[in-house]
Amino acid sequence: MSETLLLPAQLDLKAAETLKADILVRRCKDLTLDGSAVERLGGLGLQVLLAARKTWAADGLNLRLGFVSEALAEQWAAFGAPDFNAEGALA
Repeated sequence: MSETLLLPAQLDLKAAETLKADILVRRCKDLTLDGSAVERLGGLGLQVLLAARKTWAADGLNLRLGFVSEALAEQWAAFGAPDFNAEGALA
């Protein structure tokens, strides 16, 4: 069973704990993160997303980042983070 989670506009310090909980409640399922509404990606938001990707990979499940806003794509690249959807990117 696969689900989609719409990410909030602000992925920053204030959003990190809620984001973590929203993602973990969907554990044990394939999950697509809809980043179309993201306006700001902070360091903690990035860490939550990367940790989730690693957790899903360890569980043998798919976690994909889809529908990426221009702001999210630019800020992701500015952090120099690995390609979220690439196989083995976070191994």
